[in-house]
Amino acid sequence: MDLQKALDNAKQWAVEAGSLQLEYMNQKIKYNTKSTDVDMVTEVDFLCEKLIISKIKEFYPLHSIISEEAGESLSDNEYVWIIDPLDGTNNYFHGYPVFAVSIALRQGNEALLGVVHLPFAGEMFWAAKGMGAYINDEKINVSETDNLRGALLATGFPYDKAVDVKNNNIDIFAHIVPDIMGIRRSGSAAYDLCCAACGRLDGYWEMKIKLWDMAAGELIIREAGGEVIYHTHEKGINLIAGNPTIVKLLKEKIQECHKGFLG
Repeated sequence: MDLQKALDNAKQWAVEAGSLQLEYMNQKIKYNTKSTDVDMVTEVDFLCEKLIISKIKEFYPLHSIISEEAGESLSDNEYVWIIDPLDGTNNYFHGYPVFAVSIALRQGNEALLGVVHLPFAGEMFWAAKGMGAYINDEKINVSETDNLRGALLATGFPYDKAVDVKNNNIDIFAHIVPDIMGIRRSGSAAYDLCCAACGRLDGYWEMKIKLWDMAAGELIIREAGGEVIYHTHEKGINLIAGNPTIVKLLKEKIQECHKGFLG
């Protein structure tokens, strides 16, 4: 497996998918809803996914694929591509310019590469195993903030927040906000992870995200010197990420009010 070639390919596919997103942005876009009436999928999600999957099958026909809309196409091959063709669909649909293409490659459970491209911002976050993490061509590192009072954090809220009121992140949010500098909610888990990787954020947590939301960003933040801890359960993944000190403090703070967050 030529990792550099795979990385170059993933970057190119992300750029091509991002170009599609910019082409359709602010047009009248067809959409449907999925698990809830606020969980959207647009025709652009499917167009970008089709493009990326076709490229993977062209270059790596034996590899497995896990993608948000198409689901799993698994084989006995040890290499698995994990795709979120349009992370931040609700943002995109409303013309809010925070959305991303996320592509990751794993060998078994080992992350090999991650690419997160924000076409509107012209930013490409990427990492490969043992090569560090980058935004475009600039090496990035997590922040050095060592206390919650000085920390800028991010989070998000699950699509089923109206029905699963005991696990909708509101209690954690209310518990944490008084003790931090500030909080942001971008609407894209992939972007939040990358912001933590480059020090724009000190930490990030979220409940019930999916593998395709975090597969690329997880490697990027680890290669930037950060830490990612998570618990996988039947409704998704509960995750904390950031610089190692903030992750430790944030974990302690979350578990004060939600002891089952990490299982």
